[in-house]
Amino acid sequence: MRIPGEKAKVAVDSYDDRIDPVGACVGMKGSRIHGIVRELGNENIDVINYTNNLQLFISRALSPAKVNSLKIDEENKRVEVILNPEEVSKAIGKGGTNIRLAGKLTGYEIDVFREGVEEDIELKEFSDEIEQWIIDEFKKAGLDTAKSILEIDKTELIKRTDLEEETIQEVLAILKAEFEE
Repeated sequence: MRIPGEKAKVAVDSYDDRIDPVGACVGMKGSRIHGIVRELGNENIDVINYTNNLQLFISRALSPAKVNSLKIDEENKRVEVILNPEEVSKAIGKGGTNIRLAGKLTGYEIDVFREGVEEDIELKEFSDEIEQWIIDEFKKAGLDTAKSILEIDKTELIKRTDLEEETIQEVLAILKAEFEE
């Protein structure tokens, strides 16, 4: 799967146990893949091992993030992934590219949650005060809880989302008020 100009994520497999499929694609010290990367204007390419083990495949697809656990809903093609807070931004990737490609590669809609986040409130709980399109913008940036937004500087929030400063200021005020009560 590929987002042109951004990143590509490829799953490879080998029918011969003696051949490491990732190593064969990447080459010694990246010699094979560097030519392709250069040709694509230094576009990032992640090469992962394919497996029929769905849990392992989804975990690999989210690399470089390390997954703690996941819950798969095969009927609705959704998966809830639990990560340590410091792994969330790796799973999401710049502009959400990593999680989008992992979703395309696996065929599952991936929802990311932080491990051990206590006394936090999911953003969707604020739907009576914050419009859904604004909540969706934050979710695209991997920010799905009140604390995940409050932990980030306002200028960084403006960079990560497609929202105006005034809108972000209003959201921050709503979220801060919730924790001050």
